[in-house]
Amino acid sequence: MKKTLFLLVATAISCNSSQKTVKDVATEASTAASEITFAESITETELKDHLYIYASDEFEGRETGQPGQKKAIEYIKAEYEKLGIPAAKTDGNYFQEVPLEISKLPIGKLSVNGTDFPIGEHVLTFTAANTTADEIVYVGYGIEDETYSSYNEIDVNGKIVLLKAGEPKKTDGNFVISGTNETSIWSNMSESLTKRIKIAVDKGAIGVLYYDTGNFSRFKRRFESMKQNNSGRMEVVNDDAPEFYSLFIDQELAKKLLPGIETDSETKVLSEKVVLSFESSNDKIGSENVAAMIKGSEKPDEYLVLSSHLDHIGITGYGEINNGADDDGSGTVALLEIAEAFKKAADAGAGPKRSILFLHVTGEEKGLLGSQYYTDVDPIVPLANTVANLNIDMIGRIDPEREGDRNYIYLIGSDKLSLELHNLSEEVNKKFMNIELDYTYNDENDPNRFYYRSDHYNFAKNNIPIIFYFNGTHADYHKPSDTPDKINYDLLENRSRLVFYTAWEIANRDKKLKVD
Repeated sequence: MKKTLFLLVATAISCNSSQKTVKDVATEASTAASEITFAESITETELKDHLYIYASDEFEGRETGQPGQKKAIEYIKAEYEKLGIPAAKTDGNYFQEVPLEISKLPIGKLSVNGTDFPIGEHVLTFTAANTTADEIVYVGYGIEDETYSSYNEIDVNGKIVLLKAGEPKKTDGNFVISGTNETSIWSNMSESLTKRIKIAVDKGAIGVLYYDTGNFSRFKRRFESMKQNNSGRMEVVNDDAPEFYSLFIDQELAKKLLPGIETDSETKVLSEKVVLSFESSNDKIGSENVAAMIKGSEKPDEYLVLSSHLDHIGITGYGEINNGADDDGSGTVALLEIAEAFKKAADAGAGPKRSILFLHVTGEEKGLLGSQYYTDVDPIVPLANTVANLNIDMIGRIDPEREGDRNYIYLIGSDKLSLELHNLSEEVNKKFMNIELDYTYNDENDPNRFYYRSDHYNFAKNNIPIIFYFNGTHADYHKPSDTPDKINYDLLENRSRLVFYTAWEIANRDKKLKVD
């Protein structure tokens, strides 16, 4: 799981006469063999055999772009070939090339009317940026919503925009967007910053100066850590994307541009000459996702994506290997076993009705890069036809908070985009597994922000319903001591079967999940 940047009460499924229940689907499948038969092919023994290989020293910690990661993708490919599950890509290649680059921390400055603001003090950016603007456009909160737009009657095409965090309020103190004293997603930096930048890009802007007093110090700590460690930022290379500059500015620089920025939210053109002079060097890195697919028997053009990340954090500066048995060796081997179960079902003539894409993504530890490339640059199957994503990241251990109460799994995001998915998940678990579904980390106010920290998020941001399966962190998280001997293989089996049963219902139900 990535170590960076971050309830509904369970109800019974309500179905009309045209929508089959979990029991209906199970009854139909049982005419050949039931889903239970196929789930039972997911075993402790096979999971353990896989993981003792995949999380061994031979794989050198599976760091993105490094030799160990190349060994990992070859292992995964070979397993799908053994199972007889073909590649997802039409050219027959199991590997999806993911072009990456490491951008060294830039050096330089931002100038406003001849006054210099050096990088690392009042302005932060993590990539090169070189341009001159004789004016910039202030767009207040930089929001565009059904009830409010910061971009009314203003053209930002080819411009740098200045915007601030937060959201507008009415004179009565209530927020404009919610209409109440409750904030909306626009007050959540982790979710709204990406949206604000996307809006600016879609409007034709060439850059954003983002003012956020609450989070500038957070970005600055990250910048200083990277500078101290002489490390760069790994990013997806997208040659088709327009050049765009994202910069974070502090209060002094923001007030230099607009003295009344704290209280002024009116869109306006600012006649300030701004010069960006930031230089950086980039190193190219090659990496790969691995993707296999079982085509649907009745609805082959609708897709369920099951995902886990194949990478980990490599070798320490002292030469110790971070094997990543739980993170995310557990998810990787679970996905292989789930794929085997579905292949057995397909061979027995028992579906799945929808196509299932088994997606092992790279670069999760570097910033969800493999899944970002998949969703934002080169989706193998159309996102519009993707009914859901079930993401498995760390399901083989026990959270110390749960010691003595081990039959659980944390579920995150099941109710964010589809109440139907949430209810389906609850019903499937009740019918087949009776694992405690713990929603502790599903809370919007959870300080760990796990919802934003694994690969499901790149699907969720594209309005695709998701569930993230997670056992929580532990003392061996991101350490060389995360080894296969510490995995609870009985729990790994049970949790993998839960994902299989949930996937089975999604793949075989008559109607697509409703996004609400």
